[in-house]
Amino acid sequence: MNKATEKNFEHAPVLLVEVLEALNIKPDGVYVDGTFGRGGHARAILEKLGPTGQLIGLDKDPQAIKAGEALVKQDERFSIERGSFTMLQTVIRNRGLEGRVDGLLLDLGVSSPQLDDPSRGFSFINDGPLDMRMDNENGLSAAKWIASAREREISQVLFDFGEERYGKRIARAICRAREEQEITTTLQLAKIISDANPSHEKHKHPATRSFQAIRIFLNKELDEVSSVLEQSMSVLAKGGRLAVISFHSLEDRIAKRFIRKQVKGDDLPRHLPVTVDALNQKFKSIGKAIRAGEEELSVNPRARSATLRVAEKL
Repeated sequence: MNKATEKNFEHAPVLLVEVLEALNIKPDGVYVDGTFGRGGHARAILEKLGPTGQLIGLDKDPQAIKAGEALVKQDERFSIERGSFTMLQTVIRNRGLEGRVDGLLLDLGVSSPQLDDPSRGFSFINDGPLDMRMDNENGLSAAKWIASAREREISQVLFDFGEERYGKRIARAICRAREEQEITTTLQLAKIISDANPSHEKHKHPATRSFQAIRIFLNKELDEVSSVLEQSMSVLAKGGRLAVISFHSLEDRIAKRFIRKQVKGDDLPRHLPVTVDALNQKFKSIGKAIRAGEEELSVNPRARSATLRVAEKL
């Protein structure tokens, strides 16, 4: 393990005050942090819990698990399991807590420590191996996918998951470049994309959308978000809160549509007279979308793209 992977990269939990308010924490409640990361939100939740409260963490990042295991030794109210948050229902059911969880937090996307550690391969600013896996011990790395994917597939991924309008041009450039030399590092790929992208937006690296797209695709992030949101309905207790932080429009759209659908209830003919109970509503929305204020943005610019949505189980 090199020094970069051993370094403790700083992580500022996004929308911390707003998350704690959104979860409406009960001292004796049961809470789940589905994206433990380095435990910024988790530690703040534990401070709000009483001696009988419980917090369960989930994460598939091996380094996050190490941080979580250290916290387990410090606080017996906390436990952590390694894996995607799509195992939420199984974990909660195995503990006999289905329908008894008072709050679920999902802080989506890549964490600051993952971005800041070049060895993880997420950064287009600092050079590192082209990896991009949330769990860098399993699955297909970005380098292996780039080496074998067809031009059309690369183009589609860039468009679908990064909303990159120059996806075809960038995909063509990637395929040409890999014929001359294997693409194995982040800066190699970033330069290829940057040179192929004719639109360089102010304050935005031209490789931003493409890197985001490849990461989301490789880690199946959007499918996993949809899965865990569906599972939240059976996991949460009545009055339990769902808090979802997203960092780009695709994730936020999924969360927004899911909450809207569960608030609306069943689709019934408009002319059919029904009571509110007959609509089978699962959630009620708590407030509007929440974004970081100027004070937080001044110390944590990455919070600029964060959106928090909150719903309560009925």
